[in-house]
Amino acid sequence: MSASTPIHLLVVDDDHNHREMLRDLLEEWGYAVSLAEGGEAAAALCHERPYDLILMDLRMRGMNGIEAMRAIKAYNPAIPILLMTAFSDVASAVEALKAGAYDYLTKPLAFDALRLTLERALDHAGLRREVHALRRELADGAKAGNVIGQSLAMRQLLDMVATIAPSEATVLISGESGTGKEVIARSIHEGSNRRKGPYVAVNCAALAETLLESELFGHEKGAFTGAEKKREGRFLAANKGTIFLDEIGEIAPAMQVKLLRVLQEREVQPVGSDRTFTVDVRILAATNRNLAEEVAQGRFRQDLYYRLNVVSLQLPSLRERREDIPLLAMHFMRQFAARNNKTVKGFTPAAMDRLLKHDWPGNVRELENAVERAVVLLVGDYISERELPPTITTQGKEQGGRPDFANMTLDEIERMAVQDTLAQVGGNKSEAARRLGINRKTLQAKLGEGR
Repeated sequence: MSASTPIHLLVVDDDHNHREMLRDLLEEWGYAVSLAEGGEAAAALCHERPYDLILMDLRMRGMNGIEAMRAIKAYNPAIPILLMTAFSDVASAVEALKAGAYDYLTKPLAFDALRLTLERALDHAGLRREVHALRRELADGAKAGNVIGQSLAMRQLLDMVATIAPSEATVLISGESGTGKEVIARSIHEGSNRRKGPYVAVNCAALAETLLESELFGHEKGAFTGAEKKREGRFLAANKGTIFLDEIGEIAPAMQVKLLRVLQEREVQPVGSDRTFTVDVRILAATNRNLAEEVAQGRFRQDLYYRLNVVSLQLPSLRERREDIPLLAMHFMRQFAARNNKTVKGFTPAAMDRLLKHDWPGNVRELENAVERAVVLLVGDYISERELPPTITTQGKEQGGRPDFANMTLDEIERMAVQDTLAQVGGNKSEAARRLGINRKTLQAKLGEGR
């Protein structure tokens, strides 16, 4: 962290004199310090801005230190917290550490010990502890396949998935693009009695109508130009298993009629054949459209809609389950760190705060892409704001779809240009420097490396 951006601490204590004494001491050590007179105030402040560390009294009127810590970490788990208490009983110490405190200090504070503990926590030990804690949460949170989430919305969804998975019911999965509809579909398959059978996914929007019919039902040799050999369709390939029809709302009316027949008769007829084949398959479908509205507008068959909508699942957007963002971010971080052979220990509090405050129009897919970019660009141990996409770090500063340069410093504009160029060249610093007309050493300096 550069000298122009001092480390910012939050001191929380309902004792006015002790609070002021700590501010004077910490400012003398070079820290920027904010104060809160209780747990409720501290939790509210953490929603307004990120802090690099919190020093908080354990015994306070109203919300005590442990309660406040849990509330803060539920919002931003990357913040290391040190608890202070005049009651040095073992039970309180154990409870504080179990709740996620980095360390436990007793009053009256030994200033040398305090300074050493602060430095250690701010270095990396506190954030490393967060990685281990989030890994445990990931294990608990993934209740169905690779679905990650502990928010109320996701717990309710996963409970529903667990209930319907063993059945044979057709399921319609709705939600915005990027919310993880295929992940839910695969989880239903893996929780069903068909899990040992095939799971076949088809993106209905990716193929023209004539190709989609052949893809789903198969074709005979010579059935159309280019059909040089007989082909088995996806429905037959999914026999005894599950077929997932993604973007079902995009299929043309003629295909809707043919698909309805399959759902009613459980038979498919390959293109160019006069034979039909019985299929034993469970059908899952997904859409980002409002199919009920599509039916009302005459763009989707009502009878097909009711055949598909036996059981309906509505996936929440990422902005509707923000408490899951830290879990997902850590999951993607570990995944891409392993894929790129990198050691990444976590996110800085400021970076996590940016992730939590972003609107995520692209949902989980956008978060996944943002974390992948950050891991690729990262040189140090912790993902900071520098590695996040400009769309996230400049949110709230944009006008008319472009950054509001008038309200940005020259350093911020340069850093955005460097980050965008790096992203375009896949993180290749030499190529990025060439395109920007600077040398590699200057590029590293503009990224803040070596600070």
